Amino acid sequence: MPNNTTSFNLFDYMDTQDEINAFLRECLEDDDPNVFVSALGHLVKKYGVTDVAEVAGLSRESLYKTINGNTQPK
Repeated sequence: MPNNTTSFNLFDYMDTQDEINAFLRECLEDDDPNVFVSALGHLVKKYGVTDVAEVAGLSRESLYKTINGNTQPK
């Protein structure tokens, strides 16, 4: 049976930049830094890894390494 579901991304349901900023601030305040990294990863996926990497001045590979959850960016 084929899987016709798509990945859930909370940022798809936020209408304003203020909502996004507030959510990211809450994630940043969490004791677990991976909460923020995970949220950032979802935001990057919403806007496109290639576009975000270009704006951030990073290669796509560097950006993927940052948001993959296996590293702790500094």
